[in-house]
Amino acid sequence: MKLDAANEAYEALIQFLYRAPIGLAQTSLDGGIEMANPMSAQLLMPVSPDGSLENLFTTLSEVAPHLRGLVEAFAAPSGVVCESVRIPLQPDARGEAAPQVLSFSLLKLDATRLMAVINDATLEVQREQQGLARRLSAAARVDNLTRMPKRAVALERLQQAMQRGPADAGYAFGVLFLNCDRLKQINDAQGHAAGDEVLSMLADRLRASLRSHKRSGLPNGGEHMAARIGGDEFVVVLDNLEQPDDVHAIAQRLLDVLAKPYGVGPHQLHCSVSMGIVLRAQATGDADAVLQMASIAMVEAKRAGGGRYVVFEPGMHARATQRAGIEAELRLALVETQLFVMYQPVVGLLGPERDDGSVDRSTGVEALVRWRHPTRGVVPPFEFIGVAEECGLIGALGDFVLATACRQFVHWQATLGPRAPRLLAVNLSRAQLAQPGWVAYVAELLRSTGMAPAQLQLEVTESLAAQDENVQARLHELKALGLTLALDDFGTGYSSLASLHQLPVDIVKIDRSFVCQADTSPHHRVLIEATVRVAHSLGMGTVAEGIETAAQAAVVRELQCEKGQGYLFSRPLMPEDLAQWINAPGFY
Repeated sequence: MKLDAANEAYEALIQFLYRAPIGLAQTSLDGGIEMANPMSAQLLMPVSPDGSLENLFTTLSEVAPHLRGLVEAFAAPSGVVCESVRIPLQPDARGEAAPQVLSFSLLKLDATRLMAVINDATLEVQREQQGLARRLSAAARVDNLTRMPKRAVALERLQQAMQRGPADAGYAFGVLFLNCDRLKQINDAQGHAAGDEVLSMLADRLRASLRSHKRSGLPNGGEHMAARIGGDEFVVVLDNLEQPDDVHAIAQRLLDVLAKPYGVGPHQLHCSVSMGIVLRAQATGDADAVLQMASIAMVEAKRAGGGRYVVFEPGMHARATQRAGIEAELRLALVETQLFVMYQPVVGLLGPERDDGSVDRSTGVEALVRWRHPTRGVVPPFEFIGVAEECGLIGALGDFVLATACRQFVHWQATLGPRAPRLLAVNLSRAQLAQPGWVAYVAELLRSTGMAPAQLQLEVTESLAAQDENVQARLHELKALGLTLALDDFGTGYSSLASLHQLPVDIVKIDRSFVCQADTSPHHRVLIEATVRVAHSLGMGTVAEGIETAAQAAVVRELQCEKGQGYLFSRPLMPEDLAQWINAPGFY
């Protein structure tokens, strides 16, 4: 009876192996197949190079050549050599029903035998790929940080609005393109975690403000939508506006709400937005084109100072195209050395030896960049400096001017001797200050050129000098090198005489808008006098910019302004022309 039971069990096992829906194959340690069920033969035969199933490793040599090495490296007497290894198969003429991926496991049974388990994993892999595709699709439509829809969703909604427009004459919609004005500064000063927190709060305010507008009554069941389409960029689609002009009230309310401080830890951070608007009447082309129009209008808002909205006008597109062309050419100009530096003299006005009206021509020079375009000739700076700031080239451009001017200044010291300029003034941009290690770069430049730090004056705008603690720290680090800092165009920015003592500067340059009326306007004369008095009380020097007449020069001299600069004395000069100018008589 026991023998019969054993035989029955063995027969049952054989039947199971024969009918099993997975492939099972027993082999020797060198891969020789000793037993294989029909499913294993069905799965392995198509991949066998010679059509035989004598050796497992040989059969799988083209699709899994590493198996033999795995077995040889497996030193344990038994155990799992590999488990659920995916083996992709090359498609053949058998069609889509044929296995495309095998799942392969290999077990070491004892010192002489292996057991291979082979399964068709095609459907499993397809399900995984479909699930991954669904997750990726969802991720492509929803922003993880703000939980807002992404660009693709905004474009779909906008396209729907545009398609509805022609069929409904009374239908109005608007597109708002928002860009954060100070997110980069927040990231630099407080870290990206703080910046992300600001973005999250900004998104919450945006949603809440749009919900508030919806509760106040949207006609015809319309619904507004906000989406995050970039790092610091958002889009709002205003659907079914009662009147097109309603967009102005909505835009202004959003500007006001988003401009309020954001509480991040112990800090109150400010991050206003610039906004571009496109209405239905201006919307042409597809949704992408309309979004580009709104982006162009946003750039105009940012160029106007930020924290405001601008409605798109057709002429903006031509200006944006022109700026894009200038940007491309400017990038080439930096590579092909089309840029060059000119130098405008800064003269000394005071001293007993100046009572006769003469000036000290060796006081200093200001370095000014110019662009010699291969077809347009010399391009004035007002045509490309703004573009350089917008496209991120201002840092590289500023470094070029600084390095070129320092080398030229040292050359003058060697060739002109006592008549050489005693001070070199160079404009400093926000982008340069933000560059990691830029203070060390300046120190190395001074060392390598042999220029004395005290002979270099970096000029900053009021808005830059009054920036946050990070900028202030960089300015103090520069002063620690021994150079001087000048406040450029004083009177046109955010500073006042009352706050002048808070700025880390040594020189105040009085803007030309005051100087040009020094001899005709008592009001401007008083402003110049007050600036000079306050600067002197703080131990600061003064320079009058934009002097164009002898009368203006006489007034600023009388008001004890030490230095002057302007076309009365000289226009910007090439290096070789400056040497001749210095050696000319000291009158103007």
